[in-house]
Amino acid sequence: MIDWGAIFGNAAVELISPTTAAYALAALGLAIHFGFTGLLNFGQAGFMLLGAYGYAIPALKLGWPVWACVLTALAASVVFALILGIPTLRLRADYLAIVTIAAAEVLRLVFTSNELQAVTGSANGLSEYQAGLLAFNPFPAGRYGWGPFIFDNRVWFFLVIAWIVVAIAAVLTWLIMRSPWGRVIKGIREDEDAVRALGKNVYSYKMQSLVLGGLLGTIAGMLFVMPRAVVPSYFQPSLTFFIYAILLLGGAATILGPILGSIVFWVLLSFFSGFIARAVEAGWLPFMTQVQAGQIRFILVGVAIMLIVVFMPQGILGNRKELAFVK
Repeated sequence: MIDWGAIFGNAAVELISPTTAAYALAALGLAIHFGFTGLLNFGQAGFMLLGAYGYAIPALKLGWPVWACVLTALAASVVFALILGIPTLRLRADYLAIVTIAAAEVLRLVFTSNELQAVTGSANGLSEYQAGLLAFNPFPAGRYGWGPFIFDNRVWFFLVIAWIVVAIAAVLTWLIMRSPWGRVIKGIREDEDAVRALGKNVYSYKMQSLVLGGLLGTIAGMLFVMPRAVVPSYFQPSLTFFIYAILLLGGAATILGPILGSIVFWVLLSFFSGFIARAVEAGWLPFMTQVQAGQIRFILVGVAIMLIVVFMPQGILGNRKELAFVK
């Protein structure tokens, strides 16, 4: 017998989970890169990795306060964006795509290496670095909530922080994209030669966009690992591909699209994961093991996203003008 209540309850939790918020913020950063500027950044996982380790290493190894750890991660993100952008942004868009995906994977392998185990923890990663942040936790100890939304005080704290940050980032991005700077960025997406003919420094604007979207990805990396340990295997190239799926699902050149896309993506993933696992246990799928069931969920989520894209190719919150660009 399948416990439908548990399946739907677990899926409902993903509506507000810190992981959903982190992916939404990372997708918002990609919206600045790809949706608004037309930059093909396939290394958002690298920016998230720098956010995670840039916060965790100073907090755990040096005992720095929260603000210093955050600034360290953001500074590392800016340096990374400059390293990626300086040699590529004057060239065709596909060069940036190649460099970013390679650089993100190089970063992951560097942080996995045994030579840096004393600093990064190698493949085992880092844990117990949240003490400085948890000192600000206003929620009393215990578990509380309602329905499926029953969490301990740590999870509530991380959850509230994550969604406040997402809300602030969404408002700031909306304001920026309505500003003269944002209009130039959108012009570069449509026709950078025309923008260059108007006397604008297209290279400089692209670099600014790469840095800004990367900073959002870095903050997303910090939010993503706050409830858990920092492990390099979290930041594989598939992470960036999931974020792109979320972005296109919600709408590539929208503000709320990445947020809604992240919610839909994680709710579908949780639902299919719970359903398939319990269907195997109940004997509905006797030809399948639990290991196989764990992989099938991604196929089903992919099919669901494909159906949404077929019937709403511009994304859930997109428009026809955006669709013309994405094509």
